[in-house]
This record gives sequence, structure tokens and C-alpha cells, in this order.
Amino acid sequence: MNEKILPDDIELKSLSELTDIADRLIQKLENKKNLEESIEDYQYLIKLNNIIEKKFQKYSKNISESTKLKIEELTSKKNEKKIS
Repeated sequence: MNEKILPDDIELKSLSELTDIADRLIQKLENKKNLEESIEDYQYLIKLNNIIEKKFQKYSKNISESTKLKIEELTSKKNEKKIS
């Protein structure tokens, strides 16, 4: 994982896949004694964390919008029954 840039397919991975990669990288970093040798791994982890955060925010927004639509649908059905 001493890559300076993220692989092209990293954006296509799921949240759980990205989390697994981050967990493995954290374990690797925790086992290193010389922190100066770990700078690239820390930078990679920061970039990975930013991608995970953006994906999480996107999923959270989608869930909120979906929930809002379902509530509006249920409310409108309830109002239709009252009118009938």
C-alpha cells in the first residue's frame, strides 16, 4: 500500500470494502515501529477516509430522501382515505 495515489477502482468499491481496506492499513500502521517510514501509508489512509466519508454522506442523503418520499406517500394515502 505504498502507492502515492489511490487506485482507479477505489471509487467503485462499497463502503464495507473501503472500511476493510482502512482496517487492514490501520493494523499495518499499528505494527510499525518507525513512523517516518509510514508517512505514505498515513497519507493513503487520510485519502481513503475522505472517500469513505463522502460515500457515507451520499448514502445517508439517499436514505433521508427515500424516507421522506415514503412518509409523503403514506401521508397522501391517509389523506385520500379521509376524503373518501
